Amino acid sequence: MIDLQECRKEIDQIDDEIIRLFEKRMKVCEDVAEYKIHTGKKVLDPQREQAKIAALRAKANGEFNALGAQELFQQIMAISRKRQYQLLTANGIEDDVDYETVDKLPLKDVSVVFQGVEGAYSYAAMRAYFEEDIRSYHVKTWRDAMEEVSAGQADYAVLPIENSTAGIVADIYDLLTEYKLYIVGEQIIRVDHVLLGLGDADLKDITHVCSHPQGLAQCRKYLEEHSSWKIVKAENTAGAAKKVCEEKDKTQAAIASREAGEVFGLKVLAENICYNGQNSTRFIIVSKHPVYVKNAGKISICFELPHESGTLYNMLSHIIYNGLNMTKIESRPIPGKTWEYRFFVDFEGNLKSSAVKNALRGLEAEANLLRVLGNY
Repeated sequence: MIDLQECRKEIDQIDDEIIRLFEKRMKVCEDVAEYKIHTGKKVLDPQREQAKIAALRAKANGEFNALGAQELFQQIMAISRKRQYQLLTANGIEDDVDYETVDKLPLKDVSVVFQGVEGAYSYAAMRAYFEEDIRSYHVKTWRDAMEEVSAGQADYAVLPIENSTAGIVADIYDLLTEYKLYIVGEQIIRVDHVLLGLGDADLKDITHVCSHPQGLAQCRKYLEEHSSWKIVKAENTAGAAKKVCEEKDKTQAAIASREAGEVFGLKVLAENICYNGQNSTRFIIVSKHPVYVKNAGKISICFELPHESGTLYNMLSHIIYNGLNMTKIESRPIPGKTWEYRFFVDFEGNLKSSAVKNALRGLEAEANLLRVLGNY
């Protein structure tokens, strides 16, 4: 019978040799980086790597070992690139990031646009984030809000990007890639939906319930208890409350905030109708100007990848390898490209830190497209 301890001892010896050869290889990679620093040659050479991988595969015995050699050397080469990116940054060779550092954002005497009407959660998020001395106005759609900022009519827009119950607001992710605007802040608002009706209405009178699809989703369990009610979608929750107020039909109710009920003079017919008691929505503040406060601690990026095996892993490894904490990842289909996706990632960090610079350098080199959406 094979002696297990002898096998383990032999593996330990082989591993020691692998470490020695790995470090020897990394030293040569540092010499390669020095050459590239002086010549300006790019770190990533895809054709060279593909040819090298094919040659190494051919040297392995059997298909299993060939695949193993391919995976092993892909990782070794990825680690080598990361070391070269670090050395480029350490030698002051940095990619331009078109962002300006500021001590604080101007939040007074500015113009702010939000989607919906007064009483909407976007309105509440705006009031929580900005000082009182602002000029605010509302528009019909999120696209309209982006247009206002893009055209310079407003300094900032307040937009919902995700809810703790219903998930992401996909349209906002898509708009962020369409418009060259930048996330400069965020505000989290606790969402406390109530059922609102006319002053003379009772719960037994209700046949129709109106709200934004997110509001309806967040109160799904409550609505399932009243399956006879007809669901009517609205552009926002406060708009639903306004509709009930204006149409003066006591068979209609709206799912919205208490504040919306006060604004439009409606009565609370039911409360605690969210099935998640900790229901919150995260709003982003977007600007036309690429700025970030010097103590900013979160970075949002989006990127597109070659449609090849392992590319997402390789991209995320730049964040992991540089000791950055990724807090979120989402994907959205790329229009016109079947089964290809654009990824949105949030991670902790500041654009001035060397770890972030290293990660972004590697991400940009290996993505088809990379955009820093904001540091806030």
